[in-house]
Amino acid sequence: MVSRAERGPVADWFWTIDRFFLATFILLMGIGFMLSFAASPAVAERLGLDSFHFVKRQAAFLIPSLVVMIGLSFLTPRQVRRTAIVILAASIAMMILALFFGVEIKGSRRWFSIGPIGIQPSEFMKPAFVIVCAWLFSEHARQPEIPGNLFAILLYGIVATLLIAQPDLGQTILTTAVWGGMFFMAGMPWLWIVVLGGSAVGGLVVAYTLLPHVAGRIDRFMTGEGDTFQVDTAREAIIRGDWLGQGPGEGIIKRIIPDSHTDFIFSVAAEEFGIVFCMVIVAIFSFLVMRGLSHAFRERNDFNRFAVAGLVLQIGIQSIINVGVNLELLPAKGMTLPLISYGGSSMIAICVTAGFILALTRHRPEKRALERSLFRTGAPVAAE
Repeated sequence: MVSRAERGPVADWFWTIDRFFLATFILLMGIGFMLSFAASPAVAERLGLDSFHFVKRQAAFLIPSLVVMIGLSFLTPRQVRRTAIVILAASIAMMILALFFGVEIKGSRRWFSIGPIGIQPSEFMKPAFVIVCAWLFSEHARQPEIPGNLFAILLYGIVATLLIAQPDLGQTILTTAVWGGMFFMAGMPWLWIVVLGGSAVGGLVVAYTLLPHVAGRIDRFMTGEGDTFQVDTAREAIIRGDWLGQGPGEGIIKRIIPDSHTDFIFSVAAEEFGIVFCMVIVAIFSFLVMRGLSHAFRERNDFNRFAVAGLVLQIGIQSIINVGVNLELLPAKGMTLPLISYGGSSMIAICVTAGFILALTRHRPEKRALERSLFRTGAPVAAE
């Protein structure tokens, strides 16, 4: 145990970190590793691999993911912002290169292969995009003559265009929802709400009209016709699990779900551990989002407020989309369950998000005292 009397980076970190957030992230990673034993062996065997191939890879990704999360949690808000700018610039550059030189998987170019490791740049773009947009919104709120909102709109246009070009409608919807939520918090005028809402609807219509795979997924969801094997099988697994599940290793339907270790791991959890266990998972994500929004509500600093809210919304909306697809409440989108589904890029990127959240929610008594003083005098609080 680190003494409160000690002084140093580690001691300061230990006594200022939000330990509820830290415990929640580690718990989700532990649940994901446990579920990899249930969900991945059948997939590995179908691919002619060792039964625990994906389990071993999941374990291998846990260590660098934890290192990334803990390392980023030491940063100050200013360092978080600078780090995010570098990550965003690199991610956008790699997303452009992926359109021409990336690996094509199921008609989309989203990946780079470096030996046995696949990298999806858009996963790392998401947390960095939230941080940079939070900074732009906060600068406009602090000094209205700075066109921060305009720059945020232009940045969103660049990111959305690249995601659509891949194409990746699921990530586009997620990024749009998070960006829209942050813009709303920043005081979006009603005219912008109407314009952007209409643009979003128009974008969905265009995607449905011009992108056959998008139209196919929506049509299958609405009519139930066509290749609905995976979502139908996932629903059967959930139903078979009932309230308390069939028990560890006793799942049968999970063995024929093609993406049981990634997009449909929630269904595997339901079959083996039951609906009650799935409700616990949902409660954990709900706690994470509510705690983040509660912190953002109390935060005096605009940058911290927008950033923390945007980051927890990103995790929350992504989890809602994944669970919604598993329950056949949403069209299939190919989106992982944060920190639980298998995937190196996804796990490390979510740990980048987690590290930023931990860094921005650390207790800084001197900073809080200064903010309270500025708040009483009516002076604007600048980002650190």
